[in-house]
Amino acid sequence: MTEEQQPIFASIEAAEKFMISQFGESESFDVGMKHMHVHKMPVFSLYINGLIDSANFTEILVNVQPTQETDGYTPDTEPAYFQFCFPYFAFEPMASQEQLLTAILGGQVAFITPSGYAFIADLRAYPGRQPEEPDNEKVIRGSRDGFTENIIQNSGLIRRRLRDVSLRFELHQISEKGKTDTAIVFMKGIASEEHLNYIRHRIKKIKHDGLTMADKSLEEWLFKQRFHPLPFVRYTERPDITAAHLLEGHIAIIVDTSPSVILVPVTFFHHLQHAEEYRQAPFIGTAVRFLRFAGTFFSLILLPLWYLLIKHPDLIPTFLDFVGVDKKSAIPLLLQILIADAGIEYLRLAAIHTPTPLSTAMGLIAAVIIGQIAIDVGLFSPEVVLYTAITAIFTFAIPSYELSISIKVFRIILVLATACLGVNGFFLGILGIFLYICALRPMKVPYMWPVVPFFPQAFLRIFIRFPMTTDALRPYIVGAKQRKRS
Repeated sequence: MTEEQQPIFASIEAAEKFMISQFGESESFDVGMKHMHVHKMPVFSLYINGLIDSANFTEILVNVQPTQETDGYTPDTEPAYFQFCFPYFAFEPMASQEQLLTAILGGQVAFITPSGYAFIADLRAYPGRQPEEPDNEKVIRGSRDGFTENIIQNSGLIRRRLRDVSLRFELHQISEKGKTDTAIVFMKGIASEEHLNYIRHRIKKIKHDGLTMADKSLEEWLFKQRFHPLPFVRYTERPDITAAHLLEGHIAIIVDTSPSVILVPVTFFHHLQHAEEYRQAPFIGTAVRFLRFAGTFFSLILLPLWYLLIKHPDLIPTFLDFVGVDKKSAIPLLLQILIADAGIEYLRLAAIHTPTPLSTAMGLIAAVIIGQIAIDVGLFSPEVVLYTAITAIFTFAIPSYELSISIKVFRIILVLATACLGVNGFFLGILGIFLYICALRPMKVPYMWPVVPFFPQAFLRIFIRFPMTTDALRPYIVGAKQRKRS
């Protein structure tokens, strides 16, 4: 018996009474309480049926049935006897009743000896799906595996890509009742200790009963997001993207039950990156990147700019005469734009909530019947529908769903500012949005880096997809101890 290991119950009977007081007697069908033997030693076992590998557990129990081949035991030698007779490598002693309960609720099997020593065997087999390509991060060529709701599987998907001893998975259990398993993932010797300490400090300060929304709940606790519309972290469901960011010096946070992994620290431009750029030739990847950045810019200003030109025809150059409204409507133009933009959002919500077999029919009804009839009856001008639809296409081209929703909010603000103050409102609105984004500093990292503050070389790499053979430094914002990668 080691000095650290002490019994946590007075006896096996006391352990059984304690467990009944916690879980109830036959009150939960999925809680298993069994008396069994590990060779000559009687033990009390407890586990959660739906969270363990039943086949493996049964095989182990067959191998520990009473035999005459082992010597006896005494209260002082119980721990050594159990470790000698239990033919399973993934088990450990428990130091407290609270630690034991947490392990049981996490899907591990508990064994308690006659003198009250407690051990847990890691026989977890969480229910869940197999890794598959995420719907919102598809690539034409590339890996088809994606994260699942199982933290064990997710860590394995990352390990498979980064076979390095410096890769760390630092486990924390967050919340009072949920005790959600959360892993801080980083490359030791590369990731910034300042950023790691910030995350650890923020996690320790979380005093809440449960993270019901998993990674999103954690984001709001880590950064106190309040009513900021912009996302302060990047979400990804692809292990290759996570591995690439870890090598750059970023930190990943895996939350059990969530298929998304949090990446920090990030900037505005991280939300515009996509794996497809690195699956194509550098020139093609650069062209795709330019199209995406242009689409993001136009998704913000196209509708407000068009409204400004309609309200001030004297500003329309000759070659843009076609942007005017030919067919008048009884509804004011501003109200048409707001209704149409809200209608696109309702279509998105309807697409999410509509069963897949009915989604095509819903799209046809919305686009053909409602859209055309709305124009025919004079609810909308055809130009409003056209420019709203073009703006929606630009918005859908943004890889980050969280950023696309934020751009929509900024666009509405810009339309209203233009309607109130005209030309001045349009440009003041753009300036205000830009200054607001520049003022954000999650984890003390400038959100608009490398534009503000301006880093010429990093700025160039934002817009140009250089060949992978070109030596690149790790981003300055991650605070990596080693900036050179080769």
